[in-house]
Amino acid sequence: MPRHRRAVPAWLAHPFRWQRLPVPWAAVARGALCAGPLLAAGIATGHRAPGVLIALGSMLAGVNDRPGTRRTGIVHIGLPALAAALGMLTGASLRAADAGWWVVPALAAVGFVSGAGSVAGPVRSTAAMQMLAATVLGAGMPLPGAPWAKALAVLAGCLWLLLLRLVLRTPRPAGGPLHGERAAVATVFDALADALEAVGGPGAESARRRLTAALDRADEALRLRRLTDRLLRRPARPEELLLAERFAAATALCEASVALLWEARPLPPRVAASPRRFAAALRTGRPPGRLAAPEHSSAARGAFDHALLDAAVAFDRDRPLPRPAAGPDTPPERVGGTRGTLGPAGRDYGLRVALCIGASTAAALLLRADHWYWLPATVTFLVKPDLGPLFSRTANRFAGTAAGVLVFAVAGTLLSGSWWPALMAGAGGALLPFATRHFALQTGAITVMVLSFVHVGGAPQAAPERIVDTSLACAIVLVVGHLPRLADPRRRVGPRVTEALRSTERFLRYVLEPRPAAPADPTAVAVRRLALRRAAYRTLAQARAAAETAAAEFRPSREPGPDWLTVVTAVERIVDAATACAVRLDRGARRPGPEEAERLCRALAATADAVEAPGRRPPGTPPPALRPVPDCATLTDVAAELERLREYAAVR
Repeated sequence: MPRHRRAVPAWLAHPFRWQRLPVPWAAVARGALCAGPLLAAGIATGHRAPGVLIALGSMLAGVNDRPGTRRTGIVHIGLPALAAALGMLTGASLRAADAGWWVVPALAAVGFVSGAGSVAGPVRSTAAMQMLAATVLGAGMPLPGAPWAKALAVLAGCLWLLLLRLVLRTPRPAGGPLHGERAAVATVFDALADALEAVGGPGAESARRRLTAALDRADEALRLRRLTDRLLRRPARPEELLLAERFAAATALCEASVALLWEARPLPPRVAASPRRFAAALRTGRPPGRLAAPEHSSAARGAFDHALLDAAVAFDRDRPLPRPAAGPDTPPERVGGTRGTLGPAGRDYGLRVALCIGASTAAALLLRADHWYWLPATVTFLVKPDLGPLFSRTANRFAGTAAGVLVFAVAGTLLSGSWWPALMAGAGGALLPFATRHFALQTGAITVMVLSFVHVGGAPQAAPERIVDTSLACAIVLVVGHLPRLADPRRRVGPRVTEALRSTERFLRYVLEPRPAAPADPTAVAVRRLALRRAAYRTLAQARAAAETAAAEFRPSREPGPDWLTVVTAVERIVDAATACAVRLDRGARRPGPEEAERLCRALAATADAVEAPGRRPPGTPPPALRPVPDCATLTDVAAELERLREYAAVR
């Protein structure tokens, strides 16, 4: 009798996933110069409490020290730093007021605000988490000092790392002060070359997603520089305008490349070599050299060759055009925001965080009223869905905490004197940028650092208690996280899929709407279409991340949940098809009639309505049939994908 190997469940395999990332050596150097030296300075001067708080602030900032330009670093580190200082002020005020058991509802309220605000975007999610963590630590850590002084100390530690980021950077390539922005745009061309090499292969869709992510990062970098210039009332320099033109050329090339991906015809290697030449030109400041010869074998290839010629012209100029490129300055479609914060996902996540924080704080006060903060602080990091599925977070958190406690205990037996905690904090800070590859490794580094702070703060025997508190925190989060209402993926993933469907419908409607043969401002039409397409891909990336997390969640019941990844993949293909359709229409394809265009857009809107309110349509009611659209070949594929989505929304 043959034996069939059963695949490991996704919820059980996820804790062992490891991200392959380059080592950020500059961030490693900054981490080594933050928490350890700051804690050592506090020990040397006899100001242990301020030293602990400043080192704590630098540790919180070190978690957000990710690759990017100086301006993106200011945003990604500065906003969470302000939130952490506010949280420390709130928590220290609760401790100064001797709130007692009133700290339970107070922290639960802060947890609800933190959880609801976390759905508004990755930076605000990090800021909300650090605000809650700082509130818990401020209310529980027995450190002397006024609340405002503690908040300023935490902010000073964050600013110290931010200062090091401005000073300690990787060697500056050609490009002067725009080196970070140039590197971001060069990454777009590299990702474009990778996508062109993957055309017709199994990795084409994943390459397109990496290209979209590179576009988002470059767009953010250029937009922040423009925002800084406006705040300082400084006119844009010629090199900034020229880089904006080259980024606009990159976006046009990317749009044509999506059409090539959709055609799925393998391309010769020389086609992918041209974007790599542009990337090298941005990094070195030298001309790109010879590019691939044009080949008008299809509408998509013709559009790509035309965009390639425009990019070559943009790279050949050493002065910008009188009118700057509008690509990076075009306001994107609003994603998330207040609607997401006050919507079902924000309310549910806020309620989950509030319940977990309230329950863990009450349990900690019952167990040990003097050092109760570790349990709710652990829950703060465990309850975040951004860090992976629930079971994976709890398993990795416990393993990382146990490893960190063991390392700290061994170091305590081998080292002596009053300086060794600062040495351990420095080692943890240096490991922290590398530890982003795995949640357990990151937890271990943070545990070593926090135990160093606690040891200097006056609790040298606190390490063994951390394993017990972490076990209780894992149990609380697992129980609350699997409550029937809060564990329903429809309430967490459904709103993001619905928003992706709405953004896709807006993009498809703009592509298909009738236009004059010669529009008054063709640049404005292209820029608007680009903004809508980028908004659709951005919401799809958020929906895919939520769907992948839901797919790896542990399900206590045997009933299979919705296959959100299938829906997201189908919507991604619709956006790809609409992009290919737009390229064909630009090359002279026949535009579909208003009735056909409206029918497709209404079908997509109806699908969004069905996903948003699955009980609205009676079970078993078949969706209306969609006829093929003869006017543009790509729209037949759009109709087929819409049919798949409508059938899924009807039966789920």
